[in-house]
Amino acid sequence: MFDFIFEQYATYPTHEIVLEVTAIFFGLLSVWFAKKDNIWVFPTGIINTAIYVYLLWKWTLLGDMMINFYYVVMSIYGWYHWTRKHDDVVVFPISKMTTVEKKQAIIIFILTILFVVVVYTFFNKFTHWISYVDTLVTGIFFVGMWLMAKRKIENWILWIIGDIISIPMYFFKGYSFTCLQYFIFTIIAIYGYIEWKKKLQQKIV
Repeated sequence: MFDFIFEQYATYPTHEIVLEVTAIFFGLLSVWFAKKDNIWVFPTGIINTAIYVYLLWKWTLLGDMMINFYYVVMSIYGWYHWTRKHDDVVVFPISKMTTVEKKQAIIIFILTILFVVVVYTFFNKFTHWISYVDTLVTGIFFVGMWLMAKRKIENWILWIIGDIISIPMYFFKGYSFTCLQYFIFTIIAIYGYIEWKKKLQQKIV
């Protein structure tokens, strides 16, 4: 069973395996900090995604690479956004999406899908069903990260959906460690949604 799951790493350069495991470690830390509504979600997330930008570029997984580059940028924005205070009161606490933000999320999703389709078509990447799934996941995660940076509770719903889709996708791509990462991400995201929901209800009460 172990050989079946990890045999693809037999031909990988050692430094890429080390980088992937390192990225996963910081990725798990980042999601855990997100669950706790802790500002450390962003610095740990930046390390995780920066490493993946390099690895995914090496693996020619353009959609995934764009997701992670976007994560780096949005993590910097989110880091700033979460630290904003007025008279020691957090300016942007956990909240639900407004009607305007829901419309903006739909627009971001559609534009992301269109952008990935253009890129994949240009590089002739639509040669396997995984490319189509990758395009969908890119759109989901783009919106999810935007909502995370804005501290909207709905971000967890998108993370859960995207993580569940990513588990088999990365397994078929041959990246078992990353597949395992998304399995753990899914579990933490479920608990993250529950924990944020409790905090939001406490604030309302």
